[in-house]
Amino acid sequence: MGMNISEVGVEGLVQAGLTVNEAKEFDEILKETLRRSKGLGPREVWRELVAQKVLKPWHPHGLHQLVYYSVYNGWDASSNGPPLYWFPSINQSKLTNLGHVMEAYGPKLLGTLYKDPITSFSLFQKFTAEHPEAYWAIVLKELSVQFHEPPKCILDRTEKSKPGGVWLPGSTLNIAECCLQPTNHPRKEDDSLAVVWRDDGCDDSPVNCMTLKELREQVMLVANALDATFLKGDAIAIDMPMTVYAVIIYLAIVLAGFVVVSIADSFAPKEIATRLRVSKAKGIFTQDFILRGGRKFPLYSKVIEAGPVKTIVLPATGHDVGIQLREQDLSWTHFLSSVRHLPRPKHYSPVYQPVDSVINILFSSGTTGDPKAIPWTQLSPIRCASDAWAHINIKVGDVYCWPTNLGWVMGPILLFSCFLSGATLALFHGSPLGSSFVKFVQDAGVTVLGTVPSLVKAWKNTNCLEGLDWTKIKTFASTGEASNVDDDLWLSSKAYYKPIIECCGGTELASSYIQGSPLQPQAFGTFSTASLTTGFLILDENGVPYPDDQPCIGEVALFPLYLGATDRLLNADHDKVYFRGMPTYKGMCLRRHGDILKRTVGGYFVVQGRADDTMNLGGIKTSSVEIERVCDRADESILETAAISVAPVGGGPEVLVIFVVLKKGYNRQPEKLKMTFSKAIQSNLNPLFKVNFVKIVPEFPRTASNKLLRRVLRDQVKHELPVRSRM
Repeated sequence: MGMNISEVGVEGLVQAGLTVNEAKEFDEILKETLRRSKGLGPREVWRELVAQKVLKPWHPHGLHQLVYYSVYNGWDASSNGPPLYWFPSINQSKLTNLGHVMEAYGPKLLGTLYKDPITSFSLFQKFTAEHPEAYWAIVLKELSVQFHEPPKCILDRTEKSKPGGVWLPGSTLNIAECCLQPTNHPRKEDDSLAVVWRDDGCDDSPVNCMTLKELREQVMLVANALDATFLKGDAIAIDMPMTVYAVIIYLAIVLAGFVVVSIADSFAPKEIATRLRVSKAKGIFTQDFILRGGRKFPLYSKVIEAGPVKTIVLPATGHDVGIQLREQDLSWTHFLSSVRHLPRPKHYSPVYQPVDSVINILFSSGTTGDPKAIPWTQLSPIRCASDAWAHINIKVGDVYCWPTNLGWVMGPILLFSCFLSGATLALFHGSPLGSSFVKFVQDAGVTVLGTVPSLVKAWKNTNCLEGLDWTKIKTFASTGEASNVDDDLWLSSKAYYKPIIECCGGTELASSYIQGSPLQPQAFGTFSTASLTTGFLILDENGVPYPDDQPCIGEVALFPLYLGATDRLLNADHDKVYFRGMPTYKGMCLRRHGDILKRTVGGYFVVQGRADDTMNLGGIKTSSVEIERVCDRADESILETAAISVAPVGGGPEVLVIFVVLKKGYNRQPEKLKMTFSKAIQSNLNPLFKVNFVKIVPEFPRTASNKLLRRVLRDQVKHELPVRSRM
């Protein structure tokens, strides 16, 4: 047990990192705040400390820990719900995107039940899940979505072959055009800043800027060059870091009526080849090298090893690529020169297509064989942008940064969330791990910063924010893996305890089904609500739903009416993957998602992992089978392996554990196998993955039908992992 906040004195403050004089001054301020808060509970005391800005971003983390954990010392989460750290005010709530809409439409939709955006949030969320048509009619007016041919209605529920209904039937548009055109509502103009960026190693240079008009002209130039190089409808891959050029290429492919194939720049050649084959890609954009921390890593050579697809190569530095290209490949300069002769090379007429036309093929690991090829239609950008608009409160004037890649779902989500809400996209051309990125966030005036928890841990552990100012940030967002409470405490403190909006969803949903909200109090590492228009149930082991207000743990089942979610897969049976075998509820066949979810007292949510054998490593979903396939042949002593991911007892991202059964007569040390497996996985699967723990066992637990029980292995190893200290 720690100490209560009233017991904290000068000595404890000095031990937390303050000088004696600083400690005396802080002690007086703290005691005065506590006097004013006398008789109030821990949540109210913490709220007052934050409101008065008693804790400063430059104070040592030890002080933030001491105060937060002392305020909540002895807190019983099992009966009180999770400790809260951020609280909305009525005035703030009415200025948010969603609060503004609720004030305008709440009385009409909810009648006398409507009070204000905070009091009525849960009621409004439930209304949107039950009447999604009403919500989408409002939100489509708020986003930069302009139809070439307007929809006949918002939702056609009569199409029985599609459990998710038919959304915006009859409409045509080009979603890339919506991103690139100025609009009156919301106010987005030609001279608005569309993208800001900085190259790695240019820490003291001004941030580069591109207006909406300049972005549009660059996209249209590339769209013309695409028409000169490929046939309409071709699938064209992007395998490069998320630079301003990658964004231009992505939008150009969509504007010109082609299909983007998303491939992460970290993939090994074999993984690239699989994605090119499954998507039937006719071309691929890449770079000659990737630059990270002053070092060059080959990229073009990995791409050409993957297959004979026509490749357009951009230089990592300078104007020309620094390597010899194959005969069928083009340099970026050569690619663009094919349209320089046109009278208006920077003008292009968008290709308008039905709203359910495919614009992007993304990939998510299945449990066997090839990764699932997940098609995004033009509905998907509308969904992800609306989530950012409602839950993260992205608006015109914001500068939105989220280190990611177009190969992962967060890349397209970030791009559309920015451009359909009229915000500015901030890109750092380099690694987000070090002080260069951290300084870019400051210099670019970032107001919304997205993260994954492993990034936050790296920033905190290297103290790279020292002397820098992140107080312009009004909201953080986090996704990809489970958050660590203490790391989030550190992150939020850097902007005077602004909220961290947790997001959890899937590539196939184009969005998050649970999130935080600026209209609700927030607790570290938890989700406070289903996203707007989302309905879901938590099922027990027999597939029976728990009551909505009951704390429980079980598998998530989504309501099927979900704008933006897939209604097809390119290389798997969509019905089998998401619907077959699922229970029905109020006449609806529920949609499978696969998360195990805990609902706490007070209605907050914590993700407990996956129901299937897919795991989440550093924000990247992969399957146990993929990893086992590599590990099984990594050493001659291996009979079989079982890969699982485990969340450490102290919280934080899942770690990779490999169980091993050795062949008879062989003897191996776990530490040596750990290095062997890590090397094999990094060279054959993904260089970002690493094995954290290896356990040698005589045999694996199995069902009567010989199915491996990974759940049992997970339970066995949990208590053998090193415990992460909160301090």
